[in-house]
Amino acid sequence: MRTLRDFLLFLGNMVVRPERVRVLWHRTLEEIVLMGVESAFIVGLVALFIGAVTCLQVSYNLNIPFLPKSTIGFIVREMTLLELAPTVTSIVLAGKVGSNIAGSLGTMRITEQIDALEMMSINPTSYLVLPRILAAVVGFPLLVSLALGLALLGGYLAGTVSGQLSAHDYIEGLRYHFVPYEMAVALIKAVVFAFLIAAISAFRGFSTRGGALAVGASSTAAVTQSIIAILLADFGLARLLL
Repeated sequence: MRTLRDFLLFLGNMVVRPERVRVLWHRTLEEIVLMGVESAFIVGLVALFIGAVTCLQVSYNLNIPFLPKSTIGFIVREMTLLELAPTVTSIVLAGKVGSNIAGSLGTMRITEQIDALEMMSINPTSYLVLPRILAAVVGFPLLVSLALGLALLGGYLAGTVSGQLSAHDYIEGLRYHFVPYEMAVALIKAVVFAFLIAAISAFRGFSTRGGALAVGASSTAAVTQSIIAILLADFGLARLLL
C-alpha cells in the first residue's frame, strides 16, 4: 500500500507547477521521435514473424476438408487485432522503452541531476516524466498499428508462399465480418499499456538510490512490473470492453 501511495503521489506531482506548454510540446515531440524511431524496427520484425507463425499454426490445426480456407485469415485477423498486436507489442516495448526510461532517470537520480533541477525551481516530474508519458500514449498506438499491419502481412506471405491457402482466401478471411469496434479496442489497450509502462518505469527510475548497480536493479524492476501490469490490465480491459 505504501508503494501504491508513493506512486499516486508521484503521478500527482506531474501537474504541480507544470512546465510551459511550449516546453512540454517540444520535449514530447523529442521523446516520440526517440521511442518511435528506435522501436519501430524491433516491433515490426516481431510482428512480421508472429503473423507468419500464427498463420501457419492456425492452418495446421484447421486442416479440415469442409472448412473454408478463408477461416484461416479470419482467425489470424482476430487473434492479431484483439491480442497479439497490442499486448505482445507492449510487452516488447516494456523491455525496450521501459528499461530505457528507468535507466535514464535512475542515472540522473544517482548523479544528482534531478536534485539540480529541483534547486533551480524546476519540477523534475513535470519536465522529465510528463513528456515521456505523453510520448508513450501518442506513440504506442502508432507502433501497435504498424505491428498489426505487418503481422497481417506476415500471415499473408507465410500462407501464400507455403501453399497453405491462396491470396484470395486469405484476404477474404481478413475482410469477413470485420467489426471496426475491435480496432478501437486494440488502440484503447495500446493507450492504457503505454501509460502503465511509462509511469511505472519513470517511478522506478525516480526511486533509484545508490550506485550503478541500483540503476540496473531499477530497470529490471521496471520491466518486470510493467509486464505484470500489462497482463492484469489486458484481462481487465477484455472483460470490460468485449
